[in-house]
Amino acid sequence: MALYYFDTSALVKLYIRESGTDELLRLVKSPGHSFAVLSLTRVEFQSAIRRRHREGDLSAEALHQVVEYLQQHWASFYLVQPVTETVVVTAVQLLDRHPLRAYDAVQLAGSLVLHLMAPQNPPTFVCADADLTEAARKEGMATLLR
Repeated sequence: MALYYFDTSALVKLYIRESGTDELLRLVKSPGHSFAVLSLTRVEFQSAIRRRHREGDLSAEALHQVVEYLQQHWASFYLVQPVTETVVVTAVQLLDRHPLRAYDAVQLAGSLVLHLMAPQNPPTFVCADADLTEAARKEGMATLLR
């Protein structure tokens, strides 16, 4: 059973159609996979979809539907990785090695800590951000999307 860790840029693609959506929908519909997210992803996700709504890319009805779908899936579909002190310390260390934004470092740190907790089933880091994907690769993570 494969484990996939979605950062926010990838998670949004599951709920709003954009480049990469079809690939990710096929992945989540495939049997035998598990999917993890960082608890903080809900904040980034909400920010991303609210911005899309403000910019006119997402109607009020679609916004409400997306929020509802994520809420339904959050507890039942995703393994939610908490932001622990270990995740924070790892994120700080990542910022010393890679030119990442703060939340991106926390996202990658969450995936790396999850890997440490379950080394027999390392997660594949799923991300649509090129810089973050490159940092994940340099940290030895398998990646998907970028």
